Formats: sequence, C-alpha cells, structure tokens
Amino acid sequence: MVAEKYDKLEPELKEELRSIAQQIVAPGKGILAADESTTTIGKRLKDINVENTEDNRRAYRQLLFTAAKDTISQHISGVILFHETLYQKAEDGTPFVELLKQRGILPGIKVDKGVVPLFGTDDECTTQGLDDLQARCIQYKKDGCQFAKWRCVLKIKKDCPSKLAILENANVLARYASICQSARIVPIVEPEILPDGDHDIVRCEQVTEEVLAAVYKALADHHVYLEGTLLKPNMVTPGQSSPNRASPQEIAAATVTALLRTVPPAVPGITFLSGGQSEEEASVNLDAINKFPANKPWALTFSYGRALQASVLRAWGGKKEQIAAGQEELIKRAKVTFRLGFSILDSSLFLYFIIFLLYVLRLLSISNNS
Repeated sequence: MVAEKYDKLEPELKEELRSIAQQIVAPGKGILAADESTTTIGKRLKDINVENTEDNRRAYRQLLFTAAKDTISQHISGVILFHETLYQKAEDGTPFVELLKQRGILPGIKVDKGVVPLFGTDDECTTQGLDDLQARCIQYKKDGCQFAKWRCVLKIKKDCPSKLAILENANVLARYASICQSARIVPIVEPEILPDGDHDIVRCEQVTEEVLAAVYKALADHHVYLEGTLLKPNMVTPGQSSPNRASPQEIAAATVTALLRTVPPAVPGITFLSGGQSEEEASVNLDAINKFPANKPWALTFSYGRALQASVLRAWGGKKEQIAAGQEELIKRAKVTFRLGFSILDSSLFLYFIIFLLYVLRLLSISNNS
C-alpha cells in the first residue's frame, strides 16, 4: 500500500523536491535562519538599543541579504524568511527574494503560527497553523519560496515529554510536511527539544531518539517523500542547568548515535539548530559532529539564527555607517562554522578516499615497473 502511494507522486515532483533539498545541503553551505517573528526580532533590536519598527527590521534584513555576493553564496545556500520579510524590498526597490536569487541563495519561509498549550499535559505544547497551510504554501511557492520550516517544541522534565506531546507533535510535523510537498515546497522538519533543565546528556539522547523515532514513523504514515525533506534537530547536549557539562566530542558522539538510530539514510541532510548555544559553541560542536568517526549517510550542516547573527547585530548597532562592519561579521561567522577546512566532509569517507588513492597509485607503480 505504501509503495502504491509513493508511485502516485509524479516523477517531476519527486525530482524537484529532491533537487531543492540537495541544493540546500550542498558541501560547505548551510542555512541562515532570518525568520524571527516581529516580537523576537524586537528583543534582538532592543539589545542594541534600536527601536522595533518595520523600517529598522527591513534595514537589518537588507544588511544580511546584500552582503558580498560572491563570498556569502559560498557559505549560505538558503535563508528562512518571516512573512513580513518575504515581501519587503531593498532601498533601491529590489525585492529581498530577488536579492537572494541573484546570490544563488534559495528563499525559504517559516509557515507555523507558533506554539499553543496542549491541554491535559504538564505545560507542554503543540504548534498551530495547519488550517490554511495548503493555500499559504501555494502562494509562497508562486512568490519564490523553495522550502519551508515548521517548529515543534518538546521539553525535558521529570515526566516530560509525555507520550501525548510526542505523538501530537510528530503528527503535526508529518501533516505539515505532506502539505508542503503537495505545493512543491521542501519541508524542513524541526522537532526541537529545548535545552532548558538540569538533565544530563544521556537523558537528552534518550529523549531525542524517542522523539525522532516517532517523527519518522509519522512521516512514513503520511507518505512523505523523505528524499525531498530535511531535518532540523537539536544537538544532544546536557541541560543548560546541568552541573555535568559535555565536551564537543561527547556531544558529537551522543548526537550522531541518536541520529544513526532514528533517521533514515534517504533523508538528504540534517541542518542543526543552535539551541541556545553561543556562536563559538555552535561552530565547535558542528565541527565535532562532522568529524565524528562514523559512516554518516546524510549531509550535516547548520540552520542557525542567533549563532550567526548575534555578533552581526552588535557590529551594526543600527547605524548606516556600520553596515559594512555587520556584513563582514556575517561572512566571518559563516566561514567560522566550517573553519577547519574539510570538516564539511564525513571524515570516514575522506579516509576511504585516501586509501583508494593510495591503492590506485600503487597499481600505477606496479604497471610502470612491468
């Protein structure tokens, strides 16, 4: 029955979705998450003493999207936009979507409408926005969006996340993904397990595995084409209040282990959220994950908001004369994420390549001696 359902997806649709997903996780590139709501971006602007007005929000996003064309496109493959930002223009009248396209960057869109309480649970939640999602996705595709993001939130506490919260959010994510694909938009599936709490890394790994297993079961039940999706998970870390800290290598081991146990190889890529980490922590931990010695079947990259933008905002400070400084900081942060060179490659594959190369050289040497 499942095979019959998949056969009903047109080959052209499959190819379009697969191609978009692979462009987003191209080697050495990641996603800039610039989809902060009006309230959230207001908090960021307040931190640098800038008023939360539409013009200031537009000016800041223009800074991000007009960074050096040749340089930024080497590191950023896609940008997640907020609804307001999708329809804004630069000072010269160029739509932001067009600015991104000129840089070879795919526009994406946040489509969920925020979290709401899940009745009958211990302060757990689900995410709203499914009712009119089909119509919105069709319009967003017409307006240039190639992928979308939907965030569900789960909490680690004594008896959380509950089975109800896990199953509810898994099914919401699956329904969202199905609707996106029907509108020719690649869904980024984001089941974020919050870092709040005093739990250790073992507990986070257990919960991450349970949540991801439920998500992929739901995606299968909804006949979602996995090759045309991406996953945006949390890294497996101790709770922020935990007395037991973890090294980047321990975080990498726990994260990769959880993913290998739950995420099908058909998924093209995993774009990690920074989850309350500092810019440096997010970069170092992603580097350690990429270098962890395991046969990882997916591209492993970033979908960072604050971890790419915190220092950009400080450098800009709302001043026109500081725009160039802010853009330089953005490029620096994007580069730093993969600063150790071949960390964009799976280290085991790199080793296999070296062995193969030595083998070929040996054969050539034997042939020449003969």
